[in-house]
Amino acid sequence: MNVSDVSTLRAAVLGPVRAWRAEEELALGSPQQRAVLAALLLRRGRPATIGELIDAIWGDEPPAGAVTVLRTYISRLRKVLEPGREGGAAPQVIVSVPDGYRIHLSEDALDLSVFERRVAEAKKLRTSGDLVAAGELLHAALELWEGRPLNGLPGPLAESERSRLAEQRLNALEIRLDVGIQLGHHEEVVPELSALTTGYPLRERLCELLMLALYRTGRQVEALAAYRRLRKTLVAELGVEPGPPVQEMHCRILAADPTLRTPAAPQPSGPATGAAPAAQPATHAARPAQLPADLPVFTGRGSELAQSHALLPPGGEHPTAVVISAIGGMAGVGKTTLAVHWAHEIAHRFPDGQLYVNLRGFDPTSTAMPTDEAVHTFLDALGVSPEQMPGGLDARVSLYRSILAERRVLLLLDNARDTTQVRPLLPTGPGCMAIVTSRNQLTGLIANDGAQPLTLSPLTPAEARDFLSRRIGAKRLAEEPQAADEIVARCARLPLALAIVAARAATNPSFPLRAVADELRDSHGSLDAFTGGDISTDVRAVFSWSYQALSAPATRLFQLLAVHTGPDISAPAAAALAGLPLREARGLLVELTHAHLLTEHFPGRYTFHDLLRVYATECAATEEAAADRDRAVERLLTWYLHTADAASKYLTPQRPGVPLTPLPEGCRPLAFSTYDQALDWCTAERANLVAAVEHAATAAPGTAWRLAAALWGFFYLRSHTHDWHSTNQTALTAAREAHDRAGEAECLTGLANALTAAGRLDEAIGTYQQALPIYTELGDQRGCSRVTGNLGDVQLRAGRYEEAILHFHRSLRIDRALGHRWGEGIILNNLGEAYLRLGRHEEARDYLTQALSVQRGINNRWVEGVTLVHLGTVYQQLQHYDEAVEHYHMALEAHRAVGNQWGEANAIGLLAEIHLAVGDREAARAHWTQALRLLEEFDHPDADEVRAKLHALDGPVIRLAEDPAA
Repeated sequence: MNVSDVSTLRAAVLGPVRAWRAEEELALGSPQQRAVLAALLLRRGRPATIGELIDAIWGDEPPAGAVTVLRTYISRLRKVLEPGREGGAAPQVIVSVPDGYRIHLSEDALDLSVFERRVAEAKKLRTSGDLVAAGELLHAALELWEGRPLNGLPGPLAESERSRLAEQRLNALEIRLDVGIQLGHHEEVVPELSALTTGYPLRERLCELLMLALYRTGRQVEALAAYRRLRKTLVAELGVEPGPPVQEMHCRILAADPTLRTPAAPQPSGPATGAAPAAQPATHAARPAQLPADLPVFTGRGSELAQSHALLPPGGEHPTAVVISAIGGMAGVGKTTLAVHWAHEIAHRFPDGQLYVNLRGFDPTSTAMPTDEAVHTFLDALGVSPEQMPGGLDARVSLYRSILAERRVLLLLDNARDTTQVRPLLPTGPGCMAIVTSRNQLTGLIANDGAQPLTLSPLTPAEARDFLSRRIGAKRLAEEPQAADEIVARCARLPLALAIVAARAATNPSFPLRAVADELRDSHGSLDAFTGGDISTDVRAVFSWSYQALSAPATRLFQLLAVHTGPDISAPAAAALAGLPLREARGLLVELTHAHLLTEHFPGRYTFHDLLRVYATECAATEEAAADRDRAVERLLTWYLHTADAASKYLTPQRPGVPLTPLPEGCRPLAFSTYDQALDWCTAERANLVAAVEHAATAAPGTAWRLAAALWGFFYLRSHTHDWHSTNQTALTAAREAHDRAGEAECLTGLANALTAAGRLDEAIGTYQQALPIYTELGDQRGCSRVTGNLGDVQLRAGRYEEAILHFHRSLRIDRALGHRWGEGIILNNLGEAYLRLGRHEEARDYLTQALSVQRGINNRWVEGVTLVHLGTVYQQLQHYDEAVEHYHMALEAHRAVGNQWGEANAIGLLAEIHLAVGDREAARAHWTQALRLLEEFDHPDADEVRAKLHALDGPVIRLAEDPAA
């Protein structure tokens, strides 16, 4: 399918989920399969992870093999949406991204996008006074609806989105009816409004519009009766009175306000503005959309927003140079809130996406994010796979800036420590913009990089009152103006403090504001970092006030969460920390989030605001016994260790692990049933696992090196060499300080493994050579064998095959003497590979045959597949194609058995080469097509090589025996 074919695709979610190619409706399959498509469509081009898609369809109870089922749905949808796509062509509509998928359609191809754009344009027209055009555009928008949104789809996402979309429709309907009344069509809208108020008896805006329409038609009695019905329903069902707008309408009708009878004069409509522009194909392969959600009740900051908007060219033009805005101010003043709000307002001016990162510059219990980690995170978001990730910081920064050079991307770098941390993250090409927030002034960024400073102060008194009004209602403030003023003063006009107070007042509408103000006055204290000697800088009272309203179990969990040093925490980890059942812990986390003492930034994952973490740390130090805090840390770190070990058994099955520390009471580690579950957990917890190693280095050195060892398989498979290196270095230092020689040897080995993966071969050799005498001292012959074999592997990578063979033979002698069949099987395989690279085929075949016998004897299927591939290559180079095919097929079975998708694709590709060598082009094409589909599922860079081979099939046959690279 070519680009023009893709541009004819369109989809609908405002009713049953449907899709068309031109005028042809497509068969989208089962309800679950259509739910997958809907989940992708609703992301509007943003990536959806595999975990998010599974949650969208099945919620908390996915079936066994959910990942496999999901991939099957994706494959079927690709076939439906792109039936003409050639086997070698990459998908254009549903494209793979790291750990998930993204749908690639123009905005006009989705009815929801068209609906929202028409409604937004209609609002602008109404504001400008062109009511006729606004009404026409709203009619056109609402005509897109074909019934209940996402009709017939299962799953929690469909249910939640249904409610959200229905609310959008009602809002648009209310605007259309309001415009109709303003145009003098009150008689025409009365029947529709009457029906709607019957269907939505608690919706005050509909009642207000019905009252106005009835009054303008001369039906004053019916208008007043509509108000009485609404009030009766609200009082009976909710125990509340109608809101101020409806009450005001009631009073104006009773007073026969003459202005109610005169509709606004309609303005003439200009040229039709509601027609949606022709669908255009999307033009960017990767469009991250990482901005956090905007605050729905954002208020104030008018002058700051105007100053910020002035940084960009007028008229919607794109900047011709990089624009940098440095937003500073004290903690809690609203730097991030303003930055996110402004970023959402200008996001449309950066069509290639938005990147966001919390740099943790002022995290009280964790170190600032290393620049290398931030660059790695952005490269992940921009579609760079682990295999394509450069090893060093300079190389990563160069790749990052090269990717952004031709794009228009908005970056939000939040909570920066200093200029040094930020500067490598700044793009250099024109058209991009970076918004940076920090408590520091970032003088270097301003002086040397042209950043425009914006320092935030607390809200003005008027803005602070409006802040409270938006959250607790103007009526309550009007009834107690002095109390409202004192609350503003007690909160020092600090947005964070005001938000917590407003949440308390809003959830307790019966509390008089005077009581709220008195409580603040009576309980005030100070956070040490923000005490200036008077009430204007005192926020501890606000935190303690919300804290004291918690239940006793939630109070304890709040305190214990402060000892966790990672950037966020999952519900199961929080349960382990507190020693509670998961269900109970989840209920307490909900209580904390409702009190605005914790933020659920992603479903099931929670984080502190930095000031609240400080406060929680203080509470834990004064109210929780040190022994209880230590036991909580032990539970959490041991939970991470045992869960990581459970994951490693799927990621690297049958690889010997280290002995674990025993489980303390109340610690329930997770169990996994599939490879994908284990990998997804490690991916989600990666930053916390690294933080756990760092924490354990001081709290439990024995756990630190064991956890680093348990993460070997994950770091290896995902190419996280920086984390691999840093965790082992941290654990090594701790082991040495604790005089733990076994831990020291294990960390040196892990550190050398990471250096090898990073291509730092000489350093790896030196580190292995440090580990070897420690294993000798400990009498650990198995450790000696492992290090010796690893030294051989480094020499093999360096092309020093004879030296590698010497090390392999030494390791082999030790493993055979110990009866260590696992190590023996691996070393025999390595010897076979070394001789294969030397072109000594008979010796290679001999060692590989021995390796195969050992591996099958202990059921080491993971390495068996590798050995079978090497044996197949021996036969292939000897032109014994039948034997090669047989061994590649056996390798294929072994790789499939352990879920090694790259190994599976590699074996299929080797079979394709043999088919090509014997002149069977169609069989070669079929095999390479199959291999390509596997590689595309996880965006492996080898996919490009396979595509090239498919496109080259029309050229002359190259027999492998004639190819020196074979």
